[in-house]
Amino acid sequence: MLDEMEVEAVVAIGGDDTLGVAHRLAEFDVACVGVPKTIDNDLSGTEVTFGFDTAVQIATEAIDRLHTTAESHHRIIVCEVMGRHAGWIATHAGIAGGRPRSWCPSGPSMSRPSAPGSSAAASAAACRRSSWSPRSGPRGRTQAEAAELATASGTVDQFGHARLGGIGAWLAREIEERTGYECRETTLGHTQRGGTPTAFDRVLATRFGVEAAHALDEGTFDIMVALQGGQIVRIPLEVGVGTSKSLDLDLLDRVAGPFLG
Repeated sequence: MLDEMEVEAVVAIGGDDTLGVAHRLAEFDVACVGVPKTIDNDLSGTEVTFGFDTAVQIATEAIDRLHTTAESHHRIIVCEVMGRHAGWIATHAGIAGGRPRSWCPSGPSMSRPSAPGSSAAASAAACRRSSWSPRSGPRGRTQAEAAELATASGTVDQFGHARLGGIGAWLAREIEERTGYECRETTLGHTQRGGTPTAFDRVLATRFGVEAAHALDEGTFDIMVALQGGQIVRIPLEVGVGTSKSLDLDLLDRVAGPFLG
């Protein structure tokens, strides 16, 4: 079919699913080059994917705005962001926004309980005065079990992944029930995926695109362009999509912990 359409090569731009398809196509001798683009920042082999910086900026601006209401009304506000199972957006936006707590799927289960679904960053002055740390759900359920109930929509996307969302509302109910503080929830949703890209993302995408074009011109296929040590390099596609890049827990333990308490 590609021959009939006179397609000589495919430049796949996307996350693990899109680049995973590209790698499969390469196994059938289709000339493919991958460009890592996902707000989740969960592709291995590259320090950062383009789209991530923009999503973090949008989430940070939202948290800054939520601080105003949280402080003036003495409320706790839970801001649910995207990121699937990685938690990169919640952690970076939380640190940048000065929030007192972040809950991420890949964090430890005690101070940052593990939970499937979208990541949540909590922001409020009231939360600073509370020693509350969620460890279990209602009626003895673990947080992971309760969060699974909150995110299980029963539907899947085109790649078979469960549609996530709702952990923020569940967490807000739990916080209000356990602390007595009024708690509200805001879900940013797809607002994180659009709008004006940051300058960093524009430059990174351009650098990725130029390197991908050079790879095609040189006949180097089944590779993914990546950022390593500030330089654009080429790595095998299977390395990029082999395993998800989990959250760097040093960001939570060595940065967020001492900075935010």
